[in-house]
Amino acid sequence: MTETCFLEKVIDEIMAKAEELGLDFYEMRFEICPAEILYTFGACGMPTRFSHWSFGKAFQRIKKEYDYNLSRIYELVINSDPCYAFLLQDNTLVENKLVVAHVLAHCDFFKNNAYFALTPPDKLSDMEASAVRIREYESRYGRDEVEAFLDAVLSIKEHIDPHRLVKNTTTGKPPPAGPQKDLLLYIMHHAHYLEDWQRDIIGIIRDEMLYFWPLMETKITNEGWATFWHLRIIRSLDLSEKEVVEFAKMHAGLLQPSRWQLNPYLVGLRIWQDIEKRYGREALFELRSYTNDLSLIRNYLNEDLVQELDLYVYANIGQEWRVLDRSWQNVRDTIVNNLVNCGHPVIYMEDGNFNNRGELYLRHAYEGAELDIDYLENTLPFVYKLWGRPVHLETVVDEKVTLFSYQGERVSRRFVKVHQP
Repeated sequence: MTETCFLEKVIDEIMAKAEELGLDFYEMRFEICPAEILYTFGACGMPTRFSHWSFGKAFQRIKKEYDYNLSRIYELVINSDPCYAFLLQDNTLVENKLVVAHVLAHCDFFKNNAYFALTPPDKLSDMEASAVRIREYESRYGRDEVEAFLDAVLSIKEHIDPHRLVKNTTTGKPPPAGPQKDLLLYIMHHAHYLEDWQRDIIGIIRDEMLYFWPLMETKITNEGWATFWHLRIIRSLDLSEKEVVEFAKMHAGLLQPSRWQLNPYLVGLRIWQDIEKRYGREALFELRSYTNDLSLIRNYLNEDLVQELDLYVYANIGQEWRVLDRSWQNVRDTIVNNLVNCGHPVIYMEDGNFNNRGELYLRHAYEGAELDIDYLENTLPFVYKLWGRPVHLETVVDEKVTLFSYQGERVSRRFVKVHQP
């Protein structure tokens, strides 16, 4: 029996075990990929996507970490129907057993979690068609022109409203009244000087972010779910002593805690294990159907888990990092606050005709965390490029309401008033 045939037999065995345990996934298609191909997919986020220099930068970082044995991507699974899973060519048989079990649980989550209900099942072909259109724009308008415009759009790609279902097509209607969270949609519809191809690119990026958003808001939940089930499935298989040791090493590496950030595999796994212990197996599948990271952490990260996982709130004080708080409620609430809007600041479009001159007035929904001023000052010129007229952003700096403005030359700031919490 060839190695490929043996792997296919193992995959069938693991799929049968997963179904026996209650997992419900899409039709699966597995592909074996060399490291460079898999890391290209990982850098772009998808196998079929437009070309941009930032993806090359991400690829170099991922490849360097792989070359120096600092980290390794064992697989990439795509939320689609059928579900595609790309396995690293260098994986051992035991590694592939773990990866296949892990991937099946991810696919079960994609299929059954409410936050993925509206993601298109054929997103791979949709992204491929978008990439073709962008290449056509590069041929027609010049690669530098298209890349510079992509830079501007990608600088604010997170500023969408994932829960407001509005199509990208322009309506010809006047701008809606009141604050608007979806900056990409507003700019696409109401910017003054954009050409059709530029509006199309904004729509492409917005659609992609709507696809990626559920992945971002369920990172802990989804990775914890996949880790929970790969552990359960692999333990049910008939492994040799050598395979048991290899699996234990790989699994332990996956759960390695960090002093500086949450390990989503570890935290998610322990929460799901605790839920099963307290509420039973049926509760797992019920919660899987409607839970995201915010609700999972808020409702199920308890005192025992915070102590067991050694979680704490820390900050940079002077020249050193210090632990500020170990109270489990404060730890939980800090994590929840950091997960709001997937960790991105909420920026509202407040006025699309500021000063009656068609200027764009944005407002940061300040809730105690200040914006990164360097990032802000580098991003406003991109928004100006998209909007076509002066852009203003209101935020809070050092407890003072401050207005940042860009009118085509440099970013200026002025004090408006003292912030009233």
